Amino acid sequence: MTPTCVENGRLFSVGIFIRDGQCREPAIVAGMEGKGIRHKGIGTSWSRAAEMPDSPERLMPDLAYPPPRLGTLASMFKLAFSSIGCPDWTLRRVARAAVDSGFEGVELRTFGAGDGRLPSDPAWTDPAKIRNEVFVDDGVDIAALATSCRFDAPLGPPIIGRALDDFEKEVREAKRQLDLAAAIGARFVRVFAFEPAPAERPSKAIDRIAQRLELLCDHARHRGVVVLLENAGGYRRARDIACIIDRVGNPLLGASYSIAVGARAGDTPAEALNALGESLRLVRVQDYRGATPCLPGDGEIPCQEFVERLAGNNADGWVVFEWPKLWAPKLAAPEDVLPVANKTLSGWLYPQPSVKPCAVGASA
Repeated sequence: MTPTCVENGRLFSVGIFIRDGQCREPAIVAGMEGKGIRHKGIGTSWSRAAEMPDSPERLMPDLAYPPPRLGTLASMFKLAFSSIGCPDWTLRRVARAAVDSGFEGVELRTFGAGDGRLPSDPAWTDPAKIRNEVFVDDGVDIAALATSCRFDAPLGPPIIGRALDDFEKEVREAKRQLDLAAAIGARFVRVFAFEPAPAERPSKAIDRIAQRLELLCDHARHRGVVVLLENAGGYRRARDIACIIDRVGNPLLGASYSIAVGARAGDTPAEALNALGESLRLVRVQDYRGATPCLPGDGEIPCQEFVERLAGNNADGWVVFEWPKLWAPKLAAPEDVLPVANKTLSGWLYPQPSVKPCAVGASA
């Protein structure tokens, strides 16, 4: 019979998934609802249907395994890593590393077709191949396309400055990135506001940036992608980008929030989450000891508190681990860092509640 467990008075059937001939972590299925749950943790990739056959190869003989991660029932945020952490890898190796490390997705960094810094830059590869082969083969999602696009270029004289200074130049470049994202199957595109001009009134800068973002959101509507504005530069706190997002007022503009940038500007996790609310779609996790990057939880940035507050958040989004090896080549190799980071983040995002085992002979 299928072994079971009880959590909060509900009855669940518990099983394991066999991959590559090895037993993996327990899968848990809500027997009452007949719905499967899919989850990837460190070194795992499994899915489960309620109609599990009573096969000895598929069933746990006892409950001497780590408790099921019931947090996945509520949390819709998933785990990904940024490709800047593996600057020497091809797209295929990046996708394979996601599987091997337990991540569900990858954020791809692009600098454009004229830049050769990253072999994994999607601007260098046929988009159809990326969308239909490279990541699909490994069952990995493209969490987002991370760009350098910004919308703060100042204008010249009033009225005529808009025409003389090419008001839409930055928008056109960003539109090209949205087209690339749509072509490779990335739902989100990260951009920046950046900063006001010297001595410029904050409201004037926000109006100019918001007008450009409005034009970009019009383009996004026809591409099936969502623009994510990330905190940086002169808009480092959550309330700063929330102000711009509110000014634009378009559901196709959301927030990408860097915990480290916000924390160093004075944000607390509670304040940031409250300011961004439902607009938050991507959380960037970087930890530091002073100026030195380190693994999540080993530094001074409140990464754990922030990610734990996301558990149970029903928004559809991503927690992206960023290991800045592109900018700091002497950092540890990504193949050593990614599995450890995934294990830590999984523990924060998918908390393990207490589970009371029932008799193995009980039926779901």
